[in-house]
Amino acid sequence: MQVIKKFLIWSCIALFAGNALAQVQQAKGKASVTYQGWSASADDKAKATMAAQLKAIEFYYAEAGQSEAENFDAIREKIMAAPDRYILDSTILAEEENKDKKQYTVTVRVALNVANLRNAVKSNSAVVKGGPAARSPLAFMFVSRQVESTRSFDDRVYKRVDEKADFKANAQVSEKGSEGETFGRGQIGTNASVSTKASGSMQRSASIETGGSTTRRASDSTFRLLPSANLGQVFTSNFTRAGFKVSEAAMIEPYTGGKFKVATVENDYKSGMDLKPATLASLVDGMRVAQIPYVALGTLDVGLADTDSNTGLMRVSVTVNAKLLDISQTIPDTIASVGPVQYAGIGPTEDEARNNALKLAANNAARELTSQITNLGVR
Repeated sequence: MQVIKKFLIWSCIALFAGNALAQVQQAKGKASVTYQGWSASADDKAKATMAAQLKAIEFYYAEAGQSEAENFDAIREKIMAAPDRYILDSTILAEEENKDKKQYTVTVRVALNVANLRNAVKSNSAVVKGGPAARSPLAFMFVSRQVESTRSFDDRVYKRVDEKADFKANAQVSEKGSEGETFGRGQIGTNASVSTKASGSMQRSASIETGGSTTRRASDSTFRLLPSANLGQVFTSNFTRAGFKVSEAAMIEPYTGGKFKVATVENDYKSGMDLKPATLASLVDGMRVAQIPYVALGTLDVGLADTDSNTGLMRVSVTVNAKLLDISQTIPDTIASVGPVQYAGIGPTEDEARNNALKLAANNAARELTSQITNLGVR
């Protein structure tokens, strides 16, 4: 019975994932209009419904993040001109007419064609508007990793004790005696007596002061890299749809004159959170030799698996950090960045949960980066 239950849960999740891949999302919106006359006309209600639908789309973009919200402003006129391309279905949830204020209010739930919305955003980007000849080359390198070992250090404790003592003593000694002789019958007799008195006093005081310090050192972690060939397809598709001419960093390496090495970047990410200055400098020099103006870099850190409390399936979280560099300038400039942001994936096994989490993190990171550069008008 438990197996059947888990299978049904997983089937529902798979169905939901299929709907997500179809790029259909639900959103709610509410709007009001003021009318003339005794009651709201059909035109007034249609106007309020259209405004509520736009509010629903705006709410969807607001939840997606700041850069996505800016994208909505850029395509608002397109949506109003052809709403049926972006709204697949609309249902009125509630409507209210206040005749005293001559106001009609309606709440709707809409099914959004997110694929068309994103296409509208991308068609508005500077790269796409420039046509195929204006597509800018972009290289990317993202590594998936998991903590392999962590070394912690004991606290170093230093103690100091200062002691101070004072001692005072007084002594008095007095001696008193007498001595005499007697003569008689040819004999001499002697006698003597001694009386001694002594007194003394002693006083001692002491004080102790303690002090010291405790030094703590942060733990050192090393990472192991995870295979992420499937993630390359996720990043490639997102950056390509944004209008860039995309290549993986490994494909660019032979054309960098030996200045850029993928292995060097991977080694840095195995032992730290960011690239060393020398590694970053060699990457920039190599990409300039290969005439690549934009480079996307990032890490996807995989957490330990646990059991999802809602479904009983395995759950794995992934923390993503990403940035996009413009190296066409003398000093490279970070023109878009994401993270740290955490995403979670679930599945019947740890491997499936991890893969789902990685794909979700990669897809959202790439989408956020492309949204930011679209807003900037990057060519």
